[in-house]
Amino acid sequence: MSNKNIIRFDWAMKRLLRNKADYAVLEGFLSVVLGEDIKIVTINDSESNQEHAEDKFNRVDILVENNNGELFIIEMQNNSEVDYLFRMLYGVSKAVTEQLKKGDRYSKIRKIYHINIVYFRLGDGEDYVYHGIADFRGIHKNNVLKLTEEQKKFFVKENVEDIFPEYYILCVRDFDDFAKNSLDEWIYYLKNTEIPDNFTARGLKEAREQLLYDNLSDEEKKAYDHHVNQTRYEQNVVEDAYESGHFDGEAIGLEKGEAIGLEKGEAKSLKKVVINSNRAGYSIEDISAITGLTKEDIIRILNLKE
Repeated sequence: MSNKNIIRFDWAMKRLLRNKADYAVLEGFLSVVLGEDIKIVTINDSESNQEHAEDKFNRVDILVENNNGELFIIEMQNNSEVDYLFRMLYGVSKAVTEQLKKGDRYSKIRKIYHINIVYFRLGDGEDYVYHGIADFRGIHKNNVLKLTEEQKKFFVKENVEDIFPEYYILCVRDFDDFAKNSLDEWIYYLKNTEIPDNFTARGLKEAREQLLYDNLSDEEKKAYDHHVNQTRYEQNVVEDAYESGHFDGEAIGLEKGEAIGLEKGEAKSLKKVVINSNRAGYSIEDISAITGLTKEDIIRILNLKE
């Protein structure tokens, strides 16, 4: 059996998992993803997380620090973004540069893990979990660059890749719902918002106990229901566009106020998505997040609508 009364993980990260007593859920998730024991010291809000009731919640990201001083960016993105991979790069780069003050040694930069939970097709691949590390390999002898013994002592690192950021991408929608290990159990929950009784992955027991819809206050239930409905609407808009092949990563650019770098029929359909979203009360920023279009392109479409 499955517990179907569990709330979504993005809502939990944003609203419920910030107290130290509740760290066990996130510690379990991070430990399962990395395959090692993670103990959280602090959780910080990203500047992108706003607290207004009218927020569309199409993405959530938090910055976590563990007891070894390592940093973890956990980001959930519900809707397609054409340049999401670039945003991953920007987010990590920003987290790196913000660590140093003027005059600090570069060796003070802490290790960063960027865990991305995405609900849309990100690139062209056959897997649903991807891991990226820095691998410096000789172009002539194919040897891997290693740290010297002196560097290991000075950096307190064993390998070159231990210095550079690591990326994890969980492509939730591509998961086949057949859980073969602890990570699959977590992805099942992320995809279905259910936790079957036989799942034993670290953190899921605490999730069953803490992330119950019935435990929310009336005000929280109202806000959560709004969040779920909003997310479903946004995902449906994007899925409709995907079925017509509009978000396959092609360049988008308005030309004489009509075609958007695509065939005329495709441009017309994408234009319809923009107009309908605008009529539904979405802001320019929301529509940009949904479609991947720039704010300028969206404004042009709205000004040209029939």
